[in-house]
Amino acid sequence: LSAMSSTPVPVPKPLLPSPPHTEATRQLDELLADLGHTQSKLAAAGQGAGVPPESSLDNMLDSLTRDLQELGIMAAPAGVCASCRKPIAGKVLTALGKTWHPEHFTCARCGQELDKGPFFEQGGRAFCEEDYHQAFSPRCAYCAGPIREKVLTALEQTWHPEHFFCAHCGKVFGDEGFLERNGKPYCHQDFLAMFAPKCQGCERPVIDNYLSALQGVWHTECFVCTECLTGFTGGSFFELEGRPYCELHFHQRQGSICHGCGRPVSGRCITAAGRRYHPEHFICSYCLGRLHKGTFREQGDKMYCQPCYDKLFV
Repeated sequence: LSAMSSTPVPVPKPLLPSPPHTEATRQLDELLADLGHTQSKLAAAGQGAGVPPESSLDNMLDSLTRDLQELGIMAAPAGVCASCRKPIAGKVLTALGKTWHPEHFTCARCGQELDKGPFFEQGGRAFCEEDYHQAFSPRCAYCAGPIREKVLTALEQTWHPEHFFCAHCGKVFGDEGFLERNGKPYCHQDFLAMFAPKCQGCERPVIDNYLSALQGVWHTECFVCTECLTGFTGGSFFELEGRPYCELHFHQRQGSICHGCGRPVSGRCITAAGRRYHPEHFICSYCLGRLHKGTFREQGDKMYCQPCYDKLFV
């Protein structure tokens, strides 16, 4: 019997980026709104004059910063973006202990923006939920898909609980557990039917007590005489064509029963008229004297000595 256990997958809880500071955000939003209108103008002018828009934008930002400083408004950057390494002058997003432009905080695998929803962290990098599970969650040994919630561990592998079932009949295992063969799980019924040795007597699986005989295994209650179905109390039996027999029925099958006493002939034997006799039972049916081969006469299935035969039948 193999063991299995079902435990939750140790997946970290989704994280949420920190909200921006309200007053600083309001001021910088207004600044960026003005800067956005100016950027559009600069982009149009830059296309005609061949001036790179990004350079013009940086220059304009510096100019606006100086103008604000002259008016007594301090417009210090909220931080440096961990992605592009440039100052953050508008909305700032705080996550993983760093600051980001909201549009630059993205999934490290697919590039999806993560500023409006939960994310997962691994190795200092942020991932959307789908990519996190595809990259880091344990895999089911049956379907090869990521295990997002409960994980079942068995046979040194991980499984979705609903995918751990008998490899033959597909039944989910109950309290009886499972049995393993060649790395696959089986219910008890199928395992015994497919892999347990079969009794030579009844051909059902042999599970517990058994005995080995005649190149096979037997239930103890099935190892009996093939003819009379009695057990071998003395511990010995006779074999004929791969089947066990008691002494009497073995000799009956072999034709080695004494015609005189009806018991098996296992030692010295006299054969006469197609029958076998113990030497002491080969006697005249009338006078009971012992007969000798060549000195007897047969009449009506009985043997007679010559004098008795002559007296009775001649």
